[in-house]
Amino acid sequence: MPRRLSRSSLLSRTSRRHFLQGSAATMAVMGLSNCRRTIGETEPEPADSSTASAEASGALHIYTWADYTDDELAAQFTEATGIDVKIDVYDSNETMLAKMQAGGGANYSLIYPSDYMVTEMIGLDMLAKLDKSRLIGLDKIREKWKSPVYDPENSHSIPYSWGTTGLLYNSEILTTPPTDWNYLWDNSDVLSRKMTLLDDVRETMGAVLSSLGYSYNATDPTELEEAYQKLLDLKPNLASFKSFGWQDELLSGDLLLSMVYSVEGIPVSLENPTFKYVIPESGSSVWTDTMVIPTSAPNVDAAYEWINFNLQPKVSQETVERLFFATPNGEAMTMLSQELLDNKNLFPPEDLLAKCEGIAPVGEANALYDEYWTKVTSA
Repeated sequence: MPRRLSRSSLLSRTSRRHFLQGSAATMAVMGLSNCRRTIGETEPEPADSSTASAEASGALHIYTWADYTDDELAAQFTEATGIDVKIDVYDSNETMLAKMQAGGGANYSLIYPSDYMVTEMIGLDMLAKLDKSRLIGLDKIREKWKSPVYDPENSHSIPYSWGTTGLLYNSEILTTPPTDWNYLWDNSDVLSRKMTLLDDVRETMGAVLSSLGYSYNATDPTELEEAYQKLLDLKPNLASFKSFGWQDELLSGDLLLSMVYSVEGIPVSLENPTFKYVIPESGSSVWTDTMVIPTSAPNVDAAYEWINFNLQPKVSQETVERLFFATPNGEAMTMLSQELLDNKNLFPPEDLLAKCEGIAPVGEANALYDEYWTKVTSA
């Protein structure tokens, strides 16, 4: 049985998210006592760090997913550098990209796109090429992420977190547990109007493609048409397409199952053993979210300070233990508790990971994905 968390409750976590999203997630943070000493013991500061901090003295504006920062992380950074942090959150890569393209992201110096979006933003000339001489701790990144296919040589991005997409369900009511995507169709009568899928075209279409035995990144028009029709068949039984904010409905019993990101689902399952997270056995997406500096960044110095701060193994370890995402920082992995390392949802076995795919750009097929998504969500 999963442990119950003593440090916080699920409801307080949910309330924090509602606050972040409902208030535009702007936080000006103050320092925590003794943080500078602790950080100094964890990772030696470069000789010119005081100069860098002085140059980066303006506020750092970050645009990120709601799960990747909290008051403690931001306050530790402010204590270490003297730089205030202001954080806005988004709920999809596409939302973030649209805002950046429309000029609304001009104030952000650090953003957190997912793997496939990094590739797309590089193609759009939206990301600054990283100056590796300004980065400390790249050697701590595990081999798998040192030159990923979405950004060879990490020329524009630093991997921050990784995880999977799966199903979170109420085990007290769904006594026959879901093991794969087809469970949704096979049990649509029980789940009718009590399940949600992600409001994310590539994730949800990818899951349907996987249920048909196709790649998450299929580009064949025939396969995409088949996936669209299958998703359309399920649509009447869905409560909604929703990436975030499903927690209250799941707790109240209005929902029995939700398609979720592991960073969302695992904390719920740890807090309350009634809810269990499962990675479909035929495979799912395994995603990486990154830290990047946009070409329009107004405070590049502060952005480098933030990246270096988060590359510190101790900082990464503590953030993982608070927010429950998997880290690509190899040294931080050695510092995690055995309990976390043994969590097969957080760190899936290699044979299951081998069946999973990263979401990759699909080129001209993008238009077809968007066309089918518009049709199914407006039906």
